[in-house]
Amino acid sequence: MTLSRLDINSDRLNANIERIAKIGKQPSGSICRLAFTPEALQARYLIQQWMTELDMHVSTDAAGNLIGKYDGIYHHAPALATGSHIDTVPSGGRYDGALGVLAGLEVVRSLRQNDLRLNHPLEVIVFTDEESTMIGSQAIAGTVLYDEIERYHLPSGKSIQEALEGLGGEWDHLATARRDRTNLAAFVELHVEQGIILERTQHEIGIVQGVVGMRRRKIIITGQANHAGTTPMEMRQDALIAAAKLVLAVQTIALAMPTQPVATVGFLSVLPNAVNIIPGTVELTVDMRDLSKEVLDGMVEQLEAAVAAIAVETDTQITVAPLLCVEPTLAAGLVQDAIAAVCHQLGLSHCHLPSRAGHDSLEVGRITDMGMIFVPSQAGLSHSEAEYTSPEHCAQGATVLLHTLLALDKLYPI
Repeated sequence: MTLSRLDINSDRLNANIERIAKIGKQPSGSICRLAFTPEALQARYLIQQWMTELDMHVSTDAAGNLIGKYDGIYHHAPALATGSHIDTVPSGGRYDGALGVLAGLEVVRSLRQNDLRLNHPLEVIVFTDEESTMIGSQAIAGTVLYDEIERYHLPSGKSIQEALEGLGGEWDHLATARRDRTNLAAFVELHVEQGIILERTQHEIGIVQGVVGMRRRKIIITGQANHAGTTPMEMRQDALIAAAKLVLAVQTIALAMPTQPVATVGFLSVLPNAVNIIPGTVELTVDMRDLSKEVLDGMVEQLEAAVAAIAVETDTQITVAPLLCVEPTLAAGLVQDAIAAVCHQLGLSHCHLPSRAGHDSLEVGRITDMGMIFVPSQAGLSHSEAEYTSPEHCAQGATVLLHTLLALDKLYPI
């Protein structure tokens, strides 16, 4: 059998998706498989068994990443890699993360059943704790914030050091998990879109242009709480009026940018929060995302200018504090082109789009060529029991992943 005729076993892939989904399944139908919990460990052990059955070399690095390696013809060549995560949010869906891991194993099954090997070794990586700390992909990228260990706080209250030990990892040796181009030629992640663009545009495959960067700010507006009946409108220092103006300013800033960034005020706390009292204090957050660092920096500057103007206009005091700064990562042009060529060959409709949600690819793409393949999410729903991607779309995504890796195997030097 030639490489071009290789295919994915759709029934097996989707059966394995259902099997993993039973681990951590809640009465509501959602999946709760938090990182480091018994449920996550159970799913991890099952995947480790499958890797072993596929004659993959299975290892765990210092960050707890589970890595299965399928030998290539040239053992010392840098690896091509795929994979994702198996941990979920507290009420997650069955496809987010798991699809990318299981599709990677299905690629190996297809190669093995046809007694074929790539020139490069092929790795399937199960990243540690994507949904919370991203410690797994950060360790591989060398971007762990060692001096800010409090950022790796776990909901269970368990320390990150103790949690990693439970996976066979070790915080003090995280640096040993770091990879670079000498041992990792490229990484391609298959993932459900978690958005509605592919469904709305009726495209079967999304070719990800990159994973957006993020800027988050905490803003506190201080006015003067006062009687709602006895304080004339022109004499008020209404913190909520200032907040309303700021919410609209955030929307205006995003809509004015040609790169189509997104910006959200997702949290508001109003005090005293009573029906007959003018709000004296409002705390809110702003989340801004785009593929361009320059655009993000420009949006922050505009936000700060809007804050200053609104404070004067409303006679309030407004403070701004940074909450998060994540730089964007662009997908490699070579990988995007390979995915597009595969889609043409397979007759699958496709479009280019950014990933506005964070993924392990964001970090891995900082140290090697990265690409992502999206498949549609019904109604754009994710992180819930309503998350759904059809068996056909799952198989199409895995097939594109398989042939993209075959193409990249010819493009990257040994």
